[in-house]
Amino acid sequence: MSTKNRVRVTATPATATLPIRRPLTSEPLYARGLVRAQLRLALTCLIGFLLTAGAFTLVLFTVPALNDVVIAHVPLPWLLHAYGYYPLIVIFAVIYARGATKNENRYRALREGDV
Repeated sequence: MSTKNRVRVTATPATATLPIRRPLTSEPLYARGLVRAQLRLALTCLIGFLLTAGAFTLVLFTVPALNDVVIAHVPLPWLLHAYGYYPLIVIFAVIYARGATKNENRYRALREGDV
């Protein structure tokens, strides 16, 4: 066998192991900011909806006078429980959609102003 085909393996110099730092452009920073803003908006809307729905449910169960009101042979708490949450869902959906649109418009304005 010939020794000419062998390659000697050595450790790389310490300077070669340092990562090359490239300047970070503002585009990824703005994108990360948009993601954080959208997540913050989503969590705020979710917590607000859960608190509002919980308070609505608590009122339905704790106010006994509501049980005395009957509409078309159906007690009022049943009707409110069946149909009262839909307006809450729509309100929070509109709030979220408007907030998300504002966040995206701010992102576009920052991105276009930077480029």
